[in-house]
Amino acid sequence: MATVKLPQLKKDFTESLSQISRFWGFPKGMGAIFGVLYLSPVPLPLDEIAAQTGLTKGAVSTEVRTLARMGLVHRSTKLGDRKDYYEAETDFYAAIRSILKERQNSEFDRAVRSVGETLAQLESGAVSGDEAEVNFIRERVKALREFFNAIDSLASAVIKLEKLGITNVKSILGVLK
Repeated sequence: MATVKLPQLKKDFTESLSQISRFWGFPKGMGAIFGVLYLSPVPLPLDEIAAQTGLTKGAVSTEVRTLARMGLVHRSTKLGDRKDYYEAETDFYAAIRSILKERQNSEFDRAVRSVGETLAQLESGAVSGDEAEVNFIRERVKALREFFNAIDSLASAVIKLEKLGITNVKSILGVLK
């Protein structure tokens, strides 16, 4: 196997997380920022994150706030320094739990309600138009509702598992392997 220099490895890893981020519907920059922070042994300020990702400081600031809201990065300060510093969440169970709890926000609930209302209209027979297209759309909306229901079930299960404690959850998951 060819020798790879550490800076290139870090760059490749960050690019990989950018692609994964995009795959999941998040901005590529968000994945790059998480990758840089995850591989950093110390919290980094915005300007250093911007330098390592190639993003503007404004874009980094926006994405870091979103990542922080999702529980994927944490902000800290240093005494005598006005800058904010950021580090990645390394407890993936906590990160997933945070992301799933995020689904409980009002925007998600509005989206779920809207899908339900659309499906109700389609199933009531009150929608006029090409019957084949109406049926096609009904099936698509039904599939989306099922997906949202699955996300709700997953979020509820993870939140219930939280009450067991991380050590117990890891023990249970270890038995299932």
